[in-house]
Amino acid sequence: MITDEEFTRIVRYLKPRYGLDLGQKKVIVNGRLENYLKTGGWANFNAYMDAVERDSSGNLEKALVNMLTTNHTYFMREFNHFDYFRKVVLPWIKEKEKSRKDLRVWCGAASTGEEPYMIAMVIKEFFGMEHGQWDTKLLATDVSTRVLQQAMRGVYNADQLKEVPENWKRNFFNLDKLSGKYAVKEELKQEILFRQFNLMEPFPFKKKMHTIFLRNVMIYFDEKTKAELLRKVYDTLEPGGYLFIGMTETLDRNTVPFQIIQPSIFRK
Repeated sequence: MITDEEFTRIVRYLKPRYGLDLGQKKVIVNGRLENYLKTGGWANFNAYMDAVERDSSGNLEKALVNMLTTNHTYFMREFNHFDYFRKVVLPWIKEKEKSRKDLRVWCGAASTGEEPYMIAMVIKEFFGMEHGQWDTKLLATDVSTRVLQQAMRGVYNADQLKEVPENWKRNFFNLDKLSGKYAVKEELKQEILFRQFNLMEPFPFKKKMHTIFLRNVMIYFDEKTKAELLRKVYDTLEPGGYLFIGMTETLDRNTVPFQIIQPSIFRK
């Protein structure tokens, strides 16, 4: 069982590096790491953290982050965001960028891929025959390499796709009749650039984004970390650009001057 001192050590290690506020999650931290420690042969959590801090390859730290980040997502989650994106945001971008034909969208919590694939499907459907004339490549990042590998594979079981419209299943997935699993078609995969990225790091973007999806990720951050992240997000958006956050999340507009469009949808 993890001691208070060991728990505090893990919390203090992860917070400045990843923004994760695990201070109230002792039971979860213990539950997710206990078996891993036994299997790895560490005598206790302090011995494990000594190893993490000494590991110059960074692999142990990566594994620690993978184990302590929750990645719960599904297709069609909070669908009215995608509806608004299609009906309001994409027409605005299409008009704004009609000469450059350059669409810049970032999904900052890609998880196992459902959200970026949803965004890509909406974009493909919106542009239709004109799609080939536009640069519509979408950036999808996550701090967890484990979920990104799943996202890049793009294979889902039938249950995960039960809410997805039939025409989208036909157009964007191949069904393997033997396994009953659906694989994202290669042409849709080509639309997404998956990358590992820690939101606490400086944003490396050369161009401003038209839209940023940062849904259900700030629940892990305290108010100060959230405010710092939102300032970076604000600076990264084009004037008039949109930010989507999770429906249960809030944004303090005293910190960042976003205009509220509706709860969870904001504009610069």
